[in-house]
Amino acid sequence: MPKLTLDRILQSQGFGSRKYCRELIEDGEVVINGAAVTDYKSTPDTDGLVFTLFEEEWTYREHVYIVLNKPADIECSRKPSHHPGVLSILPEQFSWRDVQPVGRLDHDTTGLLLMSDDGSFIHAQSSPKRHVPKLYVATTHDPVTEELVQSLLAGVKLHDEPQTLAAVSCRVLGTHEIEIVLEQGKYHQVKRMLVAAGNHCTALRRTAIGGLTLEALELEIGEWCYLEPEHLALLVPA
Repeated sequence: MPKLTLDRILQSQGFGSRKYCRELIEDGEVVINGAAVTDYKSTPDTDGLVFTLFEEEWTYREHVYIVLNKPADIECSRKPSHHPGVLSILPEQFSWRDVQPVGRLDHDTTGLLLMSDDGSFIHAQSSPKRHVPKLYVATTHDPVTEELVQSLLAGVKLHDEPQTLAAVSCRVLGTHEIEIVLEQGKYHQVKRMLVAAGNHCTALRRTAIGGLTLEALELEIGEWCYLEPEHLALLVPA
C-alpha cells in the first residue's frame, strides 16, 4: 500500500480540506520529532506517528473508536432537529472524519455511547445478531415491585413486535430505580417495556455495553475517550 503524503495524513485525521492542510504544513505548523515539516509531499511512516499541530500532540489513527458519556438533551444525529447534535460537543476533527454514533440513545437518555468512523465496526456493533448485553439504569414513576421485575424477566408484548421481549436480567436498585440488561436493542425498548409492565420511565442511562462500563472508564457526563484495543475486546460477545 503506497504511503500517504503529509497533507493527506492531516486530511485523514480531520484537520480540514487537503488545500488547508497543505497551507498548515507550508506555514510550519506541523512538527514531527521536534522539527517543523514544511514539505507536504513528505511521507512519514504512519505506524505510531505522533505529530504536533496547534500546539497539541496528536497520534495518527487510521480509524477512531470513541466512547462518550452522553449528556441529556443531545441528539444522536448528524442532522439534529430539536436539540444539539452529539458531534457539537466533540472535537471538530470528528465531524470532518464523518464519525457517527453506533446506534442511538434518545435525546433524554444519558450514558455510554460508542462512536466511530469505521463503517464495518458500526455495522457489526449495531447488528442484532451479536447479542451483546447492554445495561441500563431506569428511574421509574411508580415504585418498583417484584411483580414488575418478574414481568420484565418473563417478557412483555410491545406494539408492532411479533414476539414478546424479555430482559436478560433485572434487579431492584431502589424504590424507584431498576437495572435492566437487554440484548435486542429495539426502538425505545426499555421505556416501552416498562410501560407494558405497568410502570413508566422518568430517566434512563446506559451504563455498560458488554464488558465496557462507564464506571471503569471514569468518564464524567459530557466526557469522552478513545477506545484502545483492550477496550474494544470488551465489546466482543462472551
